[in-house]
Amino acid sequence: MVTETDMQGPGRRAVCGLGLAAAAAAVAPTRWAPAASAPSRKLPALSAAGRPFLAGRLRHATVLQSFTVDERKGHLYALQVVAGGVRLAGEETAPPHTERVRNGDLCLNRLTLDGSAAGHMYLKGFGHGGSMGLEDSADGVTLWTEWDANPASGYGRGVCRFRFTDGRVLERDSGDLGTYHPVTGSTSNAPALDVTHRQLLLRYKRNGIPRFALYDLDRFRAGWFLPLADFAQPGAGLALPFQGMAVYGDYAYQLLGSAYGTGNPASAGGNTRLYRIDLRSGRVRWQQRERTAPGLSPREPEGLAVLREGGTPRLCLGFVEGPAGGRGFRLYDKALS
Repeated sequence: MVTETDMQGPGRRAVCGLGLAAAAAAVAPTRWAPAASAPSRKLPALSAAGRPFLAGRLRHATVLQSFTVDERKGHLYALQVVAGGVRLAGEETAPPHTERVRNGDLCLNRLTLDGSAAGHMYLKGFGHGGSMGLEDSADGVTLWTEWDANPASGYGRGVCRFRFTDGRVLERDSGDLGTYHPVTGSTSNAPALDVTHRQLLLRYKRNGIPRFALYDLDRFRAGWFLPLADFAQPGAGLALPFQGMAVYGDYAYQLLGSAYGTGNPASAGGNTRLYRIDLRSGRVRWQQRERTAPGLSPREPEGLAVLREGGTPRLCLGFVEGPAGGRGFRLYDKALS
């Protein structure tokens, strides 16, 4: 068993593996400097393969689920399910991974944009971490995540917002959460934010059918849940795992796909698909089989985010790589236009 206290070592690489033998044996991936610091490098088009943006490791041995970027302060925020065998402050036991998934217990990582650890939080009973959003202000960062995990699935029945506080453990009933149940009877709720245009995109399931709903962010915060648009998630019939979404202006972006393996061999290029969806009609305006980073292993797509600083808005895609028990992640960016 590993306690949260045991994870507080002198160096980040010492804590990445949580004391698990497989993770301790893993080789840390190469770090990249942020692509924004290299203006001489041409930004790829949306249809092209993305360029390297950031590589790193998270606090636990479990995989990246989603991420968002605070470009002004130079931080990446990333969600992952808490690893099995870890006992957090206030817990009497160290639950196995299957229980952490069922409970919806998440670790929220903060990293600098060179991949170094810069803090963390724990979110107990929140969900699976399929998407997240960020609002930056002079007095701190507010994160949006799914919330109120369904005990039957581990996925959130609502969404919430909270301030990032390094080292804090938040429970689902913590008093200083801003909590929302925008679609009665739904599950698998996940938010994405477009702070430029003050929009919130919600993915949810009702009667097992995945849908997208678009809201005015400020009205949503005030508890007014009349959507600007609501439509069935495109591509759901392909039976590919949903792996992330982002929203900017008139369009939503979604990432579908699974890791290389039986039925999805690397030799065939993988099944990862990237979509641009018109929020006014719910129609797919563009899609492709995503060819970014075909040489990664196992190359599981995980997360989308929009980067807004430095001129042209960019779409950032996440992929998991590395052996089981020692997974890392790599992010790539490309132009939205």
